[in-house]
Amino acid sequence: MSIRYNLDVNPTDNVAADKPVAVWLRRAKKLAYRYGIALGAIAFLVWTFTHLPVNPTTVALSFLLVVLFVASRWGLTIAITTAVVATMLFNYYFLPPIHTFTIADTQNWVALLAFLVSAILASRLSERARRETENANRRRKEVEQLYSLSQQLLSTENVLELNNSIPLFVRDAFGLTEAAMFLPKRDEVYWTELEHPELSDEDLRAVSVRGELVINADRLISIVPLRIGARPVGSIGLEGALLSRETLEALGSLIAISIERAGAVETLSRTEASRESEKLRSAILDSVTHEFRTPLTSIKASVSTLLSSATIDEVGRRDLLAVIEEETDRLNRLVGEAAEMAQLDAQQVELHREPYPVSEIVEMALVKSGAVLGKHELCKLLPDNLPEVRVDLERIAEVLNHLLANAAKYSPEGTPITISAEVRGRIVEISVADRGPGIDDLEQSLVFEKFYRGRDQRYRVQGTGMGLAIAKAIVEAHGGMIGLTSQVGSGSVFYFTVPVA
Repeated sequence: MSIRYNLDVNPTDNVAADKPVAVWLRRAKKLAYRYGIALGAIAFLVWTFTHLPVNPTTVALSFLLVVLFVASRWGLTIAITTAVVATMLFNYYFLPPIHTFTIADTQNWVALLAFLVSAILASRLSERARRETENANRRRKEVEQLYSLSQQLLSTENVLELNNSIPLFVRDAFGLTEAAMFLPKRDEVYWTELEHPELSDEDLRAVSVRGELVINADRLISIVPLRIGARPVGSIGLEGALLSRETLEALGSLIAISIERAGAVETLSRTEASRESEKLRSAILDSVTHEFRTPLTSIKASVSTLLSSATIDEVGRRDLLAVIEEETDRLNRLVGEAAEMAQLDAQQVELHREPYPVSEIVEMALVKSGAVLGKHELCKLLPDNLPEVRVDLERIAEVLNHLLANAAKYSPEGTPITISAEVRGRIVEISVADRGPGIDDLEQSLVFEKFYRGRDQRYRVQGTGMGLAIAKAIVEAHGGMIGLTSQVGSGSVFYFTVPVA
C-alpha cells in the first residue's frame, strides 16, 4: 500500500498556470507582442526612408538587420514572416514603379529575390546559432543543477530522511511544480504536495517495472526510472519543465546511487555501532570484574574471619570491620561512577549554574580529595583578581576532584601537586600539575575515553578508567574543554576551562 508524504504544501501555487486556457492565452499574448515589435520596426523604417533620400541598397540592408535581430531573439517563424513582409514593402515603396507591386526592370527582380533569399538564409543561420546557444546554456544550467542536487543528496546519510527529501530537492533544483518518487522496496510513494493528479501512482509503478523513460511534452511531465546498472531501484516523476534525455538519465542514476549509498552507510553505521557496543561491553566487564573482585575478596575474607570460631580480640575485630566499611565504600563509589557516566552519556544531568569564585571550587574539591592527597604536598597558585565563573559548583568541584585523585594515584608519595588558574578572555583555565611518570603522545588522545587506563599503570594502580571520562563529560556540558600536556618522565598537567560569569 502506497503512502503519500506531505513535505511542502502550498495549494495556491501556479493555479492559473495549470489551466490549459490560461497557458494558451499567455502564449498568444507573447506571440502577438513579438509580431508587433518585428512588423512595427519594419513599418518605422519604411516611414523613415520614404522621407529621406536613400538608395534601395541601404533600405535592403536595414531591413535585413531587422530580420537578423528577430531571428536571433524569437526564432525562425517570426523572422521569415518579417522577411516576407519586408520584401513586399521593399517592392512597393522602393523599387520602380513606386507604389505598385509591379517590377519593370529585370535587375530589380534579381535584387528583390536576392534580398528575400538572403533574409531567409540569414534567418535560418541566426536561428540555428540561437538554438544551439540556448541548448548549450540549458545543458550548462542542467549540469549546474545536477551538481547542486548531488551535493544535497550526498550530505544526507539517513535513508528515511533522504527518501522524504529527494522529491523536494529535485523540485527546488530544477524549478519544477511537482516531483514524486516511488520505491518498490518500501512500496511507498514520496510526494512534495499532498494531492497532485497529474502524476499518478500507477504511472510511477509502471515505469519502475518497465525501466523505460517516459516523456509527455504536452503536459510537461517526465517519469524517469532509477537504476543501478540493470537493477531497478524505483522511479521519479517530474512535472513543470522538460529536461533533456541525457539529464533525465543522469538524474535517475544519481538518485539511485544516492539511495544505495545512504543504505550502505546506514548498514555500516549499524555494524560499527554494534562493534563498538560489543567492545564497550567487554571493556566494562573487564574493568568492573577486576575492580569489584578486590573489595569483594577483602569483604568476604573479613566476614569469614569474624564468623569463624577463632578468638579475635577487640582491636582485630575493629580492624576487620574497618576493612569491610572501606571496601563497601569503594564498591559504592564504583557503582556511583558507573551510574553517573551513564547519566552523562544520556545527557540526563541537569546543571544548576550560578556565579562562584574559583577559590570556593578549589576548597570544595580539596575537602573531597583530602584522603588521597594526604601524602602529597599541595601548592595553590590562584591570583587574587580571578573573576567569578558560572558553573554548577558540585559538578565542577567533582571534575577537580577527579583530576586531583588522578594526580595522587600516579605520582610518587611526597611529590608536590599544584593547582593553578588563569584568565583567558571570557574563560578561566584551571589546571592540576603532578610529578608522575608522564603520558606518551599516543596515549594522550585516549586517556579521556571511558574505561581506558595507561598501558604501564593499569595493573599497578587501582581504578576503573571512568574518572577522566566523567570529568570530560561534565566540562563539555558546561561548554568548556578539557585537555592535558605531558612529557614522559616529567609529569603531566591536566587543565579544563569554564566560562566567566
